Amino acid sequence: MSSRPDVRFVIVPHRPRARLLLLAVVLAWLGSLWLAFDLSRRISVPQFEQTRREHGRLSAKLAETTAALADERQRNAVLARSDQISRAANDGLQQTVLERDEEIAALRSDVAFYERLVGGSAQRKGLAVHALSLGGPGSGDLQYTLTLTQTLKRSGLTDGEVVLELEGVRDGKLTTLDWNALRQGADSTPQRFSFRYFQQLEGSIMVPEDFTPHRVRVEVRAGDNRIERIFPWQEVLPPQGA
Repeated sequence: MSSRPDVRFVIVPHRPRARLLLLAVVLAWLGSLWLAFDLSRRISVPQFEQTRREHGRLSAKLAETTAALADERQRNAVLARSDQISRAANDGLQQTVLERDEEIAALRSDVAFYERLVGGSAQRKGLAVHALSLGGPGSGDLQYTLTLTQTLKRSGLTDGEVVLELEGVRDGKLTTLDWNALRQGADSTPQRFSFRYFQQLEGSIMVPEDFTPHRVRVEVRAGDNRIERIFPWQEVLPPQGA
């Protein structure tokens, strides 16, 4: 006896309305997506165009500002250079004026010297101390140059001797260093001179470190004639930077 397969059937109800409803939901969802895309496109495109225009405007403004800044920097560099040149020119002019003043002072000294020789006035006749200058390698050991003159109206030689003295402060007291103290063991005899019109005498003196000079006294002796001249200390020192 043959067996028959056990066949089971499932009965599914036919629901055409449910399929239509599902299809409608899918279409509605797709439509909402399209509407959202279209709406966002309509809203964003004008804003994007506005943003692009604003970006272009700002870029142009940045370029303009950058160019203006470069011009200002260039102008500032030119002004700085001009100021530097002006300062250098002013310094050079001041140095030239200083040099001219020194030349004028030297010329006046020379004029006074030659007036002294030719006897330009009655007051300038006779033996005189024309100039004194000090200098040297250090503050203690100083070399001096002393110029003596007399007018051309005198005839014959003038002989005599000269000594220097320093007046100043030592240990808080007014002190005078005579010729012997200034020579400090060297030949302390007065320096001799003999000339007709003028003569320059040179020598050296020692100034103690604890002594502060204020002025130099020059004493010239020629027979019975004795003259003195006092020079302020700063006047006989070399100019600064010389």
